[in-house]
Amino acid sequence: MKILFISSLYAPHIGGGAEIILQRTVEGLQQRGCEVSVLVTGPDAGLSVEAVNGVKVYRAGLRNFYWHFGAQRPGRLARLGWHLRDRYNGAMRSYVKKVIGNAQPQLVVCHNLAGWSVSVWDEITAAKLPIVQVLHDMYLMCPSSNMFKRGQCCQQQCGSCQTFRKGHDVRSAQVAAVVGVSRFILEKLQLRGYFSNASPYVVHNASPFTPPTASPHQRRQTDLAVKKAPLRFGYMGTLSHQKGVAWLIEQFQRLPFDATLQIAGRGQTDDEATFKALANSSKISFVGYQTPETFYRQIDVAVVPSLWNEPFGMVAVEACAHSVPVIASRMGGLPEIIQDPLNGLLCDPQDPDSLGQAMLRLHQNPELLARLSGEARVSVASLLNLELMLDSYQSIFDQTLLDDVAQRNRQTLPHPV
Repeated sequence: MKILFISSLYAPHIGGGAEIILQRTVEGLQQRGCEVSVLVTGPDAGLSVEAVNGVKVYRAGLRNFYWHFGAQRPGRLARLGWHLRDRYNGAMRSYVKKVIGNAQPQLVVCHNLAGWSVSVWDEITAAKLPIVQVLHDMYLMCPSSNMFKRGQCCQQQCGSCQTFRKGHDVRSAQVAAVVGVSRFILEKLQLRGYFSNASPYVVHNASPFTPPTASPHQRRQTDLAVKKAPLRFGYMGTLSHQKGVAWLIEQFQRLPFDATLQIAGRGQTDDEATFKALANSSKISFVGYQTPETFYRQIDVAVVPSLWNEPFGMVAVEACAHSVPVIASRMGGLPEIIQDPLNGLLCDPQDPDSLGQAMLRLHQNPELLARLSGEARVSVASLLNLELMLDSYQSIFDQTLLDDVAQRNRQTLPHPV
């Protein structure tokens, strides 16, 4: 099978989990014998090609006011102009046409389209190739990709979203198959009229992880029982308001028991300064970037306090993989990972105290904490199996090609007299 993948970014340019999953998928399928190539945006003009771990990667200079993966955050007017052009960036179609001519794929799989815009769908259709769209976020409904504004999730598209995304639902009818990384994100767009002609699928992201033979977390549970050590909470992720970092800090500082909180990750400079100013307890530490293997050995409970609708929440999977139970928001795709009270507890941003109550509950009930820890890894076993994810995608691609052939045969059959 010859497959072209189109996305906003690709290694070594990693903006988040979508790029990691894309790389795992592409490299895994190539190892299975598929002929794969990748087309992404880049900072340099023109079209270049290189090999990344043996995968052919085309990088197209973004024809917009700036490349959206740059270190500097542009001003408001520049961002507005960027999004205006990104409504339908027809200038990017020539790259798609040229790479399709070079790679000669049988189908095209689109991931994040920021920078490309939905113009790529029109170019793929012009090449008479089937389209598979993988949904990682809400870019197709919202220029910010998150439908989060003024500290709250948007219940519907605001005026600017309607303007910037006008006609996207109609254009999405060209897509042959649509894959949501969670049931939540798939249904969110389907309910808005997107992908009316597409076969729908859900494929959860996989995070391969092999645990050590002896679990440091299990040893920590013994330490807690014997030494009565402080309960260690931890947050890992982007330091931003929509991730609920401020909510976590405020709730933690009200806890009436001995505990610590480690906050791992980075964010915008002004956001980091705000959170550090809010944390007026010596029991809260900002530890910067950490690998999951290092971080989860240092905590007893992971907290994923998202205020926005996380499309999936790979950080929750990784915590469970390390036998660390999770307190997570009942938002987006997180309830598809964290099952209360199997591998963690759920809280609700609409009830702010529910987060502190969940943390207090685990402190008061060490037996519950130990049971959640014991069940955590087993509960996400299927999400740690990369081969299962690859099987799902390969099956979807096979079926999409079969459906495309069947449709073309129906179109060429003579009409009955």
